[in-house]
Amino acid sequence: MTPFRIPVALIFLAASGLFLSGCMADDVQEAPGEHVVSVRVSEVTGGEAQEITLRFSGIVRSTQRATLTFQVSGTLRERAVELGQTVAAGDILARVYNPALEPARDSARARLDELRTGYDQAKREWERSSRLHERGVVSEQNLEQIAARRDSLKASVATAQASLSEATQLLQESTLRAPFGGRVEALLVENDEFVAAGQPVMRLSSPEGKEVEVRVPAYLLAHVAVDQELPVWSVQNRIEAPVTGSVVEIAQAGAIRGELHPVLVSLPVNTLDTGEPVEVGITPLRESALTVPLLSVIRSADGMRVFRVRDGVARRVPIDVERVVGERVVVRTGELEPGDQVVYAGITRLADGDTVEVR
Repeated sequence: MTPFRIPVALIFLAASGLFLSGCMADDVQEAPGEHVVSVRVSEVTGGEAQEITLRFSGIVRSTQRATLTFQVSGTLRERAVELGQTVAAGDILARVYNPALEPARDSARARLDELRTGYDQAKREWERSSRLHERGVVSEQNLEQIAARRDSLKASVATAQASLSEATQLLQESTLRAPFGGRVEALLVENDEFVAAGQPVMRLSSPEGKEVEVRVPAYLLAHVAVDQELPVWSVQNRIEAPVTGSVVEIAQAGAIRGELHPVLVSLPVNTLDTGEPVEVGITPLRESALTVPLLSVIRSADGMRVFRVRDGVARRVPIDVERVVGERVVVRTGELEPGDQVVYAGITRLADGDTVEVR
């Protein structure tokens, strides 16, 4: 079944002139049946269930991708990569300079050293006082005071260790490293620019997996399921057969009328490139439809018509056009049946009731 796009139906037919003006037939001066017109015909098809595939556009992207940021603010002093460059996990990508970070780390380290010294002294003093307390030289109250000072310094050492770890971590955060191997997709900040904490600096994507997200009307969500296989066509090379993608995520239908909802489709490896425009096909229903050739449809003063040939005579038959599917038109009419012959070439010479010769 040939897929179609929704917005092409009547506008395409009218604009392209494929709906031949009915007045051409009306302007024929000869009386019906006075001459034989040579025509070409095609059969009406349908009358049974048919699949209608809708196409939705999207852009191929990497499954694993990240927008990278610094956790500290500062001036970008070094950018070690260029756009499109391939990097390995752990590679240095950029550095920012913040004049407060290194002094804060050094101050935290000095404070920790000071408290450790004080704690070691308090610990030795408590040990000496404990021995004197056993001989009755130091009172119980003095010993408890010394122990309290020792414990307080021990707690302060733990706090200082946490402060040093935090200051060291912040200093390390001034260096941006690749979280995984991949390709630099975008550079968002230039050297010597100020970078705020959390501000996007660059985007990185992995070549390991690819996916495409398309947005569809709410009614179609009931016609797709996780792990369902869908055809995916490359827009740049439409003559190639589609690759087969698999649905990995479906959005919940919202309450806003007309809202489009994302459907995420994973793609086979080594097929489509990141950034490539594609179309994903979704077949929402099966319906009974009659189709006629696009070239057989004419526009007359009283609506859309085709010429049906029976027993060598061409008669106009009214139709309602629903949509275009490739080179055929889905129609509604009570006067056509599957297998009927309709004229698609020689229409301009025809009048209702003319005798025809089928070439």
